[in-house]
Amino acid sequence: MKKAIVSIGIYCMAIWGANAQNRIPTLKSSEEKTETIVGLRSLKLDEVNFVTAYYNQTGNHSAVTGGIGTEALWDAANSLDLKLSFLDKQNRSNSVTVDASFDYYSSASSDMIDSRSLSSASMTDLHFYPSVSWSRKDEKKHSTFGIGLAYSTEWDYKSYGGNINYSKTSKDNNTEFNFKAGAFFDTWMAILPYELRPTDYPSGAEGDQSGIAYKQRNSYNVGLGISRVFTKRFQAMFMVEPSYQEGLLSTPFHRVYFTDNTLKVEKLPGQRAKLPMSMRASYFMGDKIIVRAMYRYYMDTWGMTAHTINVETPIKITSFISFTPHYRFNSQTAVKYFAAKNVHKLSETYYTSDFDISDFNSAFWGAGLRIAPPGGILGNKWWNSLEIRYGHYNRTNGMVSHILSLTTKIK
Repeated sequence: MKKAIVSIGIYCMAIWGANAQNRIPTLKSSEEKTETIVGLRSLKLDEVNFVTAYYNQTGNHSAVTGGIGTEALWDAANSLDLKLSFLDKQNRSNSVTVDASFDYYSSASSDMIDSRSLSSASMTDLHFYPSVSWSRKDEKKHSTFGIGLAYSTEWDYKSYGGNINYSKTSKDNNTEFNFKAGAFFDTWMAILPYELRPTDYPSGAEGDQSGIAYKQRNSYNVGLGISRVFTKRFQAMFMVEPSYQEGLLSTPFHRVYFTDNTLKVEKLPGQRAKLPMSMRASYFMGDKIIVRAMYRYYMDTWGMTAHTINVETPIKITSFISFTPHYRFNSQTAVKYFAAKNVHKLSETYYTSDFDISDFNSAFWGAGLRIAPPGGILGNKWWNSLEIRYGHYNRTNGMVSHILSLTTKIK
């Protein structure tokens, strides 16, 4: 259930750095262009990336217990991806990335779905989400095309998804147009709080799932972007990423308490359209400092709007050691269906007490230290780099979290 929070945390720890890792590797020497195998040049392992992170949060606005109660959560996340490349018959560079990621977490709020038990099925869980992607770069046409497939599974849901992407650069390589589109199809197990379960309705725990309802949720997204290198020091990018969701968009085990203390399950519309728009820019201040900035505006059909500003400044201490402070500020309005405990009226059609979609400001700040010596880590040439990052996140509604991550690259 908390995969979104952890994914956002890891994403914030890796802002901008991931962009450099996504460049398509190419074969560099004639020795690497070896014999043809089934019409393709031999596959080459370019790099291996491993990320491990620990996330911890506290708060007192759990949606599981109606907008009050502990939000305590910890998560241990790990990700391993292999990047391979080969040349096809037309000498086009192809890249294949295989990723296997998993989180193991414990959530005190999820454990309150059935407060009668000392430990419910949702107290701890394993979230596994592998993916594979392929892309092909055509130097003659200045274009790149790629596809990807993803799978995700957790205690109460399964998800299948795929995406395509295409980019086209100008002849001078100073301007690039990007397009991406994706679709994800989720199946949720409709687990209800114990007080609101019909007679003989299963709890959803292992061994007690016969007859439980399963609900669908589909998500579709598109991304359009254009980037431009204006000078040797300055480059910028603009992106718009509309998305649409349909199906079960509320969480069936979130409680809502009304003004007369009536208890119901959260209910939200079955459709939601989102429109994020962002601008990113990088400025190279000499050889040792880079300023990277991002502004993002968000709006959706549930009435939420948000503004996000992010700044990151890698500073090169030596030729192979860099220090990267970062800061992100976000301000959002509540969806029109949100209200705190005992504020909703029974006449309302939709209702939620989930503070994740309430009105708040948040800040995420921290720093990273990256080491990439020319001779490799500890003299091992294949051990390319090592980076440690720490981030602190806090909201004006009291939620606080910390994340510590370690990333290493083998080339």
